[in-house]
Amino acid sequence: MVDLDQEKTAPTTVSMSSKKKEILSTAMKRTTEWIFSQEIPSDVTVHVGGASFSLHKFPLVSKCGYIKKVVSKSGDADISVIEIPDVPGGADSFELAAKFCYGINFEMSSENIAMLRCAAEYLEMTEDYAVGNLVGRTEVYVNEVALKSLAGAVSVLHASENLLPIAEKVKLVGRCIDAIAYLVCKESQLCMSGRSESGNDSEISSTISNSKPNVDWWAEDLVVLRIDIFQRVLIAMLARGFKQYALGPVLMLYAQKALRGLEILGKGRKKIEPREEHEKRVVLETLVSLLPREKNAMPVSFLTALLRAAIYLETTVACRLDLEKRIAKKLEQAAVDDLLIPAYAFTGDTLFDVDTVQRIMMNYLEYETEGSHFGYREDDEYISSSPSDTKRVGKLMESYLAEIASDRNLSVSKFIGLAELIPEQSRVTEDGMYRAIDIYLKVQSLLCNNYPHLKYMLQPFSTFFLYMPYISNFQIIKVSEV
Repeated sequence: MVDLDQEKTAPTTVSMSSKKKEILSTAMKRTTEWIFSQEIPSDVTVHVGGASFSLHKFPLVSKCGYIKKVVSKSGDADISVIEIPDVPGGADSFELAAKFCYGINFEMSSENIAMLRCAAEYLEMTEDYAVGNLVGRTEVYVNEVALKSLAGAVSVLHASENLLPIAEKVKLVGRCIDAIAYLVCKESQLCMSGRSESGNDSEISSTISNSKPNVDWWAEDLVVLRIDIFQRVLIAMLARGFKQYALGPVLMLYAQKALRGLEILGKGRKKIEPREEHEKRVVLETLVSLLPREKNAMPVSFLTALLRAAIYLETTVACRLDLEKRIAKKLEQAAVDDLLIPAYAFTGDTLFDVDTVQRIMMNYLEYETEGSHFGYREDDEYISSSPSDTKRVGKLMESYLAEIASDRNLSVSKFIGLAELIPEQSRVTEDGMYRAIDIYLKVQSLLCNNYPHLKYMLQPFSTFFLYMPYISNFQIIKVSEV
């Protein structure tokens, strides 16, 4: 409990004006106590946030500069109704401020201190009107109690989100962000003032996929924050030396919370409220901008999930291309299910978004051949994929072709275009390619039986299949023979 009746002893060196204020404050306190003891009827009604408060002008004017100015400007000493619009925290915060004016004890906590501090600022409850006024009392609580713990700082910051812009004016938001960044970096072993002893961040990040960073204790607290405030907190942590790769777990937790409810597994886009869609789009674009650059900082399954959501929410092209390049960088770690991205459009086109996967594969090949590394470097030297990784990518793409081959709407040009991207050196055997082509031809042959003209649509691409030892269900004529 915060004892609002407690009076601090003034130093012997205080000025005469301060002594007068203290004497006046004591007199006001005694007068307020007398008002209560005599049960004097209220002489003013204050309307705040849809609520009405029957109060007394004297205790209010003695500590509240806002109300004192209203009474003075009215020119009517008998003013009986006062309207106070836009009080931060509404009726709840004004009720506590009024109790403070009357000297009634109440509890300050991390949950109400933000609205109390902002309401005190709005109502001008400063030392200019009374010694130990509400602004000063709330400042002491913020600095000496709330910001001393991570939970307290996050609670105050979360409450401040609904108190803008006045929470920014009193520097409540900035102080909370700085306190959170300091507390996280103070306790976390992942916070380092400089580079690692080996000077190689990639060696550190390569261990993330095998061991989860021990940051759950703070990650769970931060996910309640609004995305713009959350971003500012992470930037402040990085400024204090927190390693970017260690942000991975908290970004994943935040994404799971903020993007919950998106049905991104089926074909077609389900309707959601425009406002909700916009909010999720902003969240996703912000999260992508915060993703660590280290190769193994984020699992590829999480990146492909973000890409599905990005396509579903129609984020910026830059956001989607960024995710595609990140996935290409670690394509050897992907599974077939990761690449089966639904086509979120009712256009009668393919079931899966083949174009996106084709771009990912092209990015992978560019990464392999040109060594662009998409900004990922280790001691400024390009590191190519190992032969085993290359073979894994080849097998992955062959399995992907086999999965999409059963789609009757998949054109020959798209099928061949994707198949031709698979490097020969990545194929240990031709079995995977044979299987994919066999599935595709069987599906297309059924269509050709019902739609004979489709057989001739396949002819320009027939040379692609000439190495096949067999043709399923129908024969394709060579281009030279047509």
